Amino acid sequence: MRIGAHMSVSGGKYKAFETGKELGCETLQVFVRNVRGWNSGPLKQKEIDDFINKKEELKDEIWPVVSHNSYLVNLASLDKEKLEKSYNAMLDELTKVEQLTIEYENMHPGVIPISDKEEITKKEAFFQIAEQLNMLMEVTKSSKVIILLETTAGQGKGLGNKFHHFRTIIDKIQNKNRIGICFDTAHSFAAGYDYRTKKGYEEMWNDFDDVIGLKYLYAFHLNDTDKECGSRVDRHTHIAQGKIGKEPFSFLVNDERFKDMPGILETPKGKDMKEDIMNLKTLKSLRNK
Repeated sequence: MRIGAHMSVSGGKYKAFETGKELGCETLQVFVRNVRGWNSGPLKQKEIDDFINKKEELKDEIWPVVSHNSYLVNLASLDKEKLEKSYNAMLDELTKVEQLTIEYENMHPGVIPISDKEEITKKEAFFQIAEQLNMLMEVTKSSKVIILLETTAGQGKGLGNKFHHFRTIIDKIQNKNRIGICFDTAHSFAAGYDYRTKKGYEEMWNDFDDVIGLKYLYAFHLNDTDKECGSRVDRHTHIAQGKIGKEPFSFLVNDERFKDMPGILETPKGKDMKEDIMNLKTLKSLRNK
C-alpha cells in the first residue's frame, strides 16, 4: 500500500506536494475547493499549471492523488434547492479535479434528510444518489476521474455503513469504469466490521468481494478510532492508539491485493505536522521487511 496523508493546500494547491514530500508521503489527498461553503470560484490557470508541474515533478514519488469533496454535498437530499446545490458543487469538484489531473474524487454517499413533509427509504435514497451520479458522469463523460464512495460509520441518518448499500448504488451506475470505493478503517469499524483478528480480516474482505467486488476498491482512509466496534460514531484518532490497534493496520499495509492503492491518513494534527510524521512512521514500520 502507498502510504500518505491529507495535505493542506494553503498558500497554493501545489504546496500539498511539497509538504507531502517533506513528510515522506507516497500518496496524498487534498481539497480542491471550499469544503465548508457552496461557492467556489474557478481555478486560475497559474494554479492549475503549478499543481500539474509539481505533480509531474514528483510523479515517481507521490501517486496517486485523491480529492475529497465538500462536506455539504448530499445527493440524497429531498430539498430541491439543496439537491441542486449539491449537484452543482459535485460538478464543480469534478471539473476542477479533471483540470488538475487528479485521479480520484472521494465522497460520502449521502444522508437521509429528516423531514416532516416527506420521507424517503434507503433504497430510494440509493437510487437517487445513483441517478445524480449518472447525470454527473454524463456531463463529464470525457473525464477519466473515478468517483469513490467512502464507507461511513452510519452516524445518524448517514448512508454507506454497510457493503450492500454500495452494491445497490453501483448496480444503477451506467459507467461502472468511473465508480469505486474508498474503505475508511475507522468508519467501517464503527459500522460494525470487526477486522482486528486475521480471521475477521479475511472474512470481512471475502464479504466485501461477495457483495461489492474487490475490483471496485481503489483507496483507503487509514484512521484509528476511540469508539467501540459497532458504535456508529465517527471519531478518528492516531494509528495504534485507539480501539482498532496496531495489528489490523499491519494486515492492510502488507496485503498484496492493495499493493499500489493509496492509504490516506485523516488523523488529528496540528500546524507542525508532528502527528502526521508519527502516524506515517507507525504505518511504515508495520511493513514486512
